[in-house]
Amino acid sequence: MTEEFPGPKTKAVLERGITLFRNGLKFESEMEKAGRRGFRAVRQIVVDKAKGDFVWDMDGKRYIDFQNGWATNPLGNTHPEIIEAVHQAQNRYGFHYDHPLRYDLAEMLADIMPAKALPRFNYEVSGTEAAEAAVHLALTHTKRRYIITFDSSFHGCSIATKVLGGYSAEKSTYLESWAGGAIKAPYPYSDQIPAGMDESQYVEYCLWYLDNHITSCIAAKDNIAGILVEPGLAEGGNWIPTSGFLQGIRKICDANDWLMISDEVLTGLGRTGKMWGVDHYDVIPDILVVGKNLSGGIEPCAGIAARDDILGDNDAFSSGSTFAGTPAGCAAGIKTLEIYERDKVVEHAAHLSRVAGDIMSGWEQYDIVRQVRASGLLMGVSFKKPHDAPADEEDWWTARAVRGKMLEHGVWAISDQAVTIRMYPALNMDEKVLREGLEVMETAIRHVNEHGHTEGNMPPYPTGSAGF
Repeated sequence: MTEEFPGPKTKAVLERGITLFRNGLKFESEMEKAGRRGFRAVRQIVVDKAKGDFVWDMDGKRYIDFQNGWATNPLGNTHPEIIEAVHQAQNRYGFHYDHPLRYDLAEMLADIMPAKALPRFNYEVSGTEAAEAAVHLALTHTKRRYIITFDSSFHGCSIATKVLGGYSAEKSTYLESWAGGAIKAPYPYSDQIPAGMDESQYVEYCLWYLDNHITSCIAAKDNIAGILVEPGLAEGGNWIPTSGFLQGIRKICDANDWLMISDEVLTGLGRTGKMWGVDHYDVIPDILVVGKNLSGGIEPCAGIAARDDILGDNDAFSSGSTFAGTPAGCAAGIKTLEIYERDKVVEHAAHLSRVAGDIMSGWEQYDIVRQVRASGLLMGVSFKKPHDAPADEEDWWTARAVRGKMLEHGVWAISDQAVTIRMYPALNMDEKVLREGLEVMETAIRHVNEHGHTEGNMPPYPTGSAGF
């Protein structure tokens, strides 16, 4: 007899809770529609407990955590040393804006910036606010009006970052008229390259678009402040750029007097097996956006680092928040960076990356696997529907099928409404746990490859429901 999944307690919470949120009114009808097409029931969990490399659902079932707080827990779940540091800071300072920890953390960050070239820091609460601050800083420093970003990029879900990002057209519906200062450029994905180009030709085209098409057809180069780029297109599918692309952006920025802004909210602080994503490309940005890993997944803390001449004297720039650089957030950041140094966390992440690369190297043999990608522990597998699937089926249904099977067998990863399953293990994950999780994932891929969607597919969720 097959074990009920999700268990009754988890299912009860989902049935009660999902309907309370966006698109909750159509959740039941969508589930009924999916059932008529042969899809199995909801594949989703609710976390009851989290610790280290694992989470447990409401029914006590344990999962290997590849979701990792949406890549926010670099040292695993609920790290006790970070929790204790936060507790001490809250006991001592409560909440006040000016406290010594904000200076201590800023000094530590300056010391680990690329080539130690970005010594100035400005605190924000989240990566979203930090991305906005970086853009405003670039505009005010250059006294120019345009910023270049990329399609499928993701910088947050505020009004400004929806306008800046290119994650999907649906994410910025009715904000189209607000996008006057954001210029979107193509990002050179390594899969489904257009016009018969090879990867290097596609990179060259994307660079040409930046340096020629935009400046001749969209905005004068003297009115462009800079380029905002992720050195690893994370939310957009964990696409990994070539060295030529990032180095080409640096050269274009230098030639046109533009600023290069590296959004390292997800790629920074060890996620790619180096301290910063740009460290793989031998480039130094002018502004760097920090978030997620900075405070060990315990307290919000983010910000931007920049050169002296950009942030050291700029009366027009204004950004911040009541809760930017809180004592608890800074204490969490300080303890996180101390543990990084003590336990050689980035080096361990690089080792795990090599282990994962060896394991995943053969997965493209499966018909449903389109591509396997990784930069450190920024890992993704994109899928396509089986060759004999009905014409109206979507490729992302296959990704959901695999992810559903993974959940049934105790591995939790990210599969939003996209063709890619994304994995963000903790940077200090036990190697045995990583190997076990990837073994379960390959078993799930093999199962769906052989049996198709109805043997394990999650039904199409209404946009905005809990099925990620």
